[in-house]
Amino acid sequence: MLDPTLIRRQPERVQSALQRRGSAPDMAALKQLAGQRGRLIQEADQLRNRRRVLSESIGQARRRGESAAAAQSEVGALKQQLETLATQLERVEADWHAQLLQLPNLPHASVPDGADSNDNPELRRVGTPSQPDFEPKDHVALGEALQLLDLDAAARLSGARFAVLRGALARLHRALIQFMLDLHTETHGYQELNVPHLVGAAAMQGTGQLPRFRDDLYACDDELFLIPTAEVPVTNLVAGSLLEATQLPLRYVCHTPCYRREAGGYGRDTRGLIRVHQFEKVELVQIVCPEDSYATLEQLTDHAEEVLKRLRLPYRVVELCAGELGFSAAKTYDLEVWMPGQGCYREVSSCSNFESFQARRMQARWRGTGQPEPVHTLNGSGVAIGRALVAVMENGQQADGSIQVPEVLHPYMGGLTQLGGAQNEGG
Repeated sequence: MLDPTLIRRQPERVQSALQRRGSAPDMAALKQLAGQRGRLIQEADQLRNRRRVLSESIGQARRRGESAAAAQSEVGALKQQLETLATQLERVEADWHAQLLQLPNLPHASVPDGADSNDNPELRRVGTPSQPDFEPKDHVALGEALQLLDLDAAARLSGARFAVLRGALARLHRALIQFMLDLHTETHGYQELNVPHLVGAAAMQGTGQLPRFRDDLYACDDELFLIPTAEVPVTNLVAGSLLEATQLPLRYVCHTPCYRREAGGYGRDTRGLIRVHQFEKVELVQIVCPEDSYATLEQLTDHAEEVLKRLRLPYRVVELCAGELGFSAAKTYDLEVWMPGQGCYREVSSCSNFESFQARRMQARWRGTGQPEPVHTLNGSGVAIGRALVAVMENGQQADGSIQVPEVLHPYMGGLTQLGGAQNEGG
């Protein structure tokens, strides 16, 4: 949530910043609501002050043995007026709050202008895409040929955009999870969490999924929602908290399944593991002091990059332009891995600084030397398991259709160093 004071005092600045990301908020309506809210608060304060003065005069009159009937009558009338004002203010506050919840975050000043992914500047490339002397296949063709990826069985069970992994491929999926958790806990110093996969509406609102993106969520009849990412339960662990400076930073890593409706059409992405309704991620979350958040964004991005470096996957880092930013983000880096079977780089992690946007919605604050203020929250995939699996399959493929397992995963594979060929576990 944006700072209401900033909206009231600098509406033009807010409007200009949001226009950079293609948003056109009705600032006139917000300004009108803010004006109504301010007038009602001021009027209520004046009436309470008048009531206090009258109450004092009533007490004085009684001590002198004089009648205070007129003052008592006015106090009764003031009570009715205050109750009416309270009802009006409650309605205006609700409208004001509802409007604020619909506003996206302001882009950081360093975020480049742009409308879509074509305007995202590439910051760096790491590793060189291989040049095989055969026509590389995509992960669907590889997995189905080895009888380790079964999309038809998943479709019979659940419909489109689901997958069944068998044998060695299921083990490779598990190995990626264990490797990432070990790396982030043992090397990068994150605390591992295991959290609920169902959360209430307040948690979804806290991190920005509600109310704007309800149609993208899987809702249950009892007002619980399947999580679209571990970001939701993990970040909301500090909801309603007042943290001491000595408690920060908080650094969490969490593996969960993620559930998204993915209602839009994405062409070839509707088949395979790139864009599915159920997938898994290892998520990194940090809760920090505001002055540390942009250094933390660089650090968190480095931690996600280290996963790809150790897997020896070629990748690049792009910075999202203003028009590409997610709803809650002030600044985002995407890590995109080279996919030989698709002949392009595909996103495998987004690392974002949300500044105080989520903290205001969650009422998560910290106490430094001055008054309590909102913390800053950050997260990033460290990384998405399904897409990492696709990258390992496509980059590790051999001419005979077998798949080499990255060396860093060998300890998690029970001695298996390739999928297919002589070592194929099969289905």
